[in-house]
Amino acid sequence: MAITLYGIPNCDTVKKARSWLADAGVDHVFHDFRKDGLDEAQVQAWIDELGWETLVNKRSTSWKALDEDERNTMDAAGAKAAILAAPTLIKRPLLDTGTSRHVGFKAADYAEIF
Repeated sequence: MAITLYGIPNCDTVKKARSWLADAGVDHVFHDFRKDGLDEAQVQAWIDELGWETLVNKRSTSWKALDEDERNTMDAAGAKAAILAAPTLIKRPLLDTGTSRHVGFKAADYAEIF
C-alpha cells in the first residue's frame, strides 16, 4: 500500500504530520504540490470523495486572495479550477493511504488510521 502525504514542506501542520509518520515508522512518500504539481483527475477524485468544502482551506491566504465573487459562487467545478491554479488552497496535509484520503492533521486521527 503506497502512502502519500501531500502538502508543502514549510507548512507547520505538514511538518507535524511528517514527523508523526516518521516517528511511527510509517513508510510514505511526500508530494510537494508546489514543486511536484497536481493533475486534474487527481483533484477531481479528491473533490468527489471528500467534497470541495472539505478540501478547500477557507482560512488560507490563497482563499482570501480569490476574488470575492469567485469565493461566493464557488462550487465543485470552480474549486477544481482554483486548486489547479493555486494548489495551496488545499487544506494541508492531505494523506492518501491508498484506500482513503484525510485532510488536516491530528495525532489521534493518525493513530486511528495506522
